[in-house]
Amino acid sequence: MLRKLIDSPWTYFVLAALLVGLAVVSQIESVGEDAPPGTVADLEALAERDDLNVIFILIDTLRADRLGAYGYERATSPNMDALAARGIRFGEVESQSSWTKTSMASLMTARYPERTGIMRAEDALPDEAVLPSEIFSEEGYKTAGVWRNGWVANNFGFDQGFSLYFKPLADRSNKFVKRNSPSAHQLAGTDLDVTNSAIEFISNNKDDRFFLYVHYMDVHQYVYTDNSPTWGTSFSDIYDSSIHWVDQNVGLIAQSLFDQELLDKTIIVIAADHGEGFFEHGAEGHARSLYREVQNVPLIIVPPLRLDQGVVVEEKVANIDIWPTVLDLAGLPPLPGAEGRSLMPLVLDGAGEGPEASELRDRALFAQLDQHWGRRNKESDVLISMLDGPYRYIVRANDPERFEVYDHSADPLEKEDLADGGDVTVKPLQGKVDEFLGSGGPVWGDSPKVPVDEMMQAQLRALGYVFTMTDSDELRRRQEHAKELQDNQKWETD
Repeated sequence: MLRKLIDSPWTYFVLAALLVGLAVVSQIESVGEDAPPGTVADLEALAERDDLNVIFILIDTLRADRLGAYGYERATSPNMDALAARGIRFGEVESQSSWTKTSMASLMTARYPERTGIMRAEDALPDEAVLPSEIFSEEGYKTAGVWRNGWVANNFGFDQGFSLYFKPLADRSNKFVKRNSPSAHQLAGTDLDVTNSAIEFISNNKDDRFFLYVHYMDVHQYVYTDNSPTWGTSFSDIYDSSIHWVDQNVGLIAQSLFDQELLDKTIIVIAADHGEGFFEHGAEGHARSLYREVQNVPLIIVPPLRLDQGVVVEEKVANIDIWPTVLDLAGLPPLPGAEGRSLMPLVLDGAGEGPEASELRDRALFAQLDQHWGRRNKESDVLISMLDGPYRYIVRANDPERFEVYDHSADPLEKEDLADGGDVTVKPLQGKVDEFLGSGGPVWGDSPKVPVDEMMQAQLRALGYVFTMTDSDELRRRQEHAKELQDNQKWETD
């Protein structure tokens, strides 16, 4: 009966009306008030509870600096901002790659790409890899994953440990969204399809402990609604509107927890796999570089209690730290062999000066991208980024003479490459990269290969990924698309 209700177009329109009609900020602020008050010290007691749920919300292609909680001037994210205000916000978070599969393999296993071996289009996680969903399942949780990005599909091994793991059907009654993706192709449906399924799972399992993974895609696809703010005509402006739309979906999930009286039993985690570039370094999009705009992502952890002052951790951390932190917070077994670390010492020690917190300060953090990840006939060409102290050091694994260096203390947007001036001694930086590469390759050996056939290529092209064009062809097409939007569409501006 409930399945028929969720599938009904009338249900879809009711949810759509909620999205476009509610005063979302006050809604979520009232939801936050429903959580019991607590202090940072009370976070440690959560590990002793046996009634906690975990909802992991992954917003594909979301860069941190486009959220109000991270200082953005536009009101793109009122719901996430309100949740961050009563939870834990990490101010500097480094993704482990700038495309989804490599990034998510690292995030879910708490290991760098060098250790997972997941760098190419055909790579898949092996059975030997242990994911958080498997730990939750072994601990008696009901588990479900709802996704729209084919790079985390079942055949690539991301379904391990889930009782339910699926891509929801697109609701064809959806007539109120606008699409302006840089991709020439479109992904069917919207994130409201994911939200519908998530709310159904929450309702059906409200009396059990559950783990729910929600993977949103409309920011990646530049999808927004008639009710979304319109700030301009550029891809960057439309991207902001899509964040506002997905933020409303996050609000619906939080509202569902409020309605089911589950806010005081649920840890909510909001994260992203990578960001998005808007020609800061000559290209729009992602999956082709490792600069800050595609690497700096948000991380918000909302505990089942209200921290009136909130907590902000400014130390540089990484996506591989997410699950060691959440499992630690929930009192669950750790991921085996994790390179990521629990960030709870930084949360509990506000000054970051305790012995455990000190070990988390000034770590070198790594990211990797095989620049030929989608070209099956080309050899790997791995780009490596390292954050170390004030520097981002970018180097090619097979050509260490080609490198870039940026000083975040003076140049946070990475505009001035210090490699040309010779002002930075790179030998110690390269030494750390060599040590990282020399400390071991894929822990499970060569990853299984899943052939990306023509049908799968068509599905993945709908995500904006290109398998046959050259980078210059793709960039030219995106620039032409941007100009076409400028010429042919009229938008209201603030």
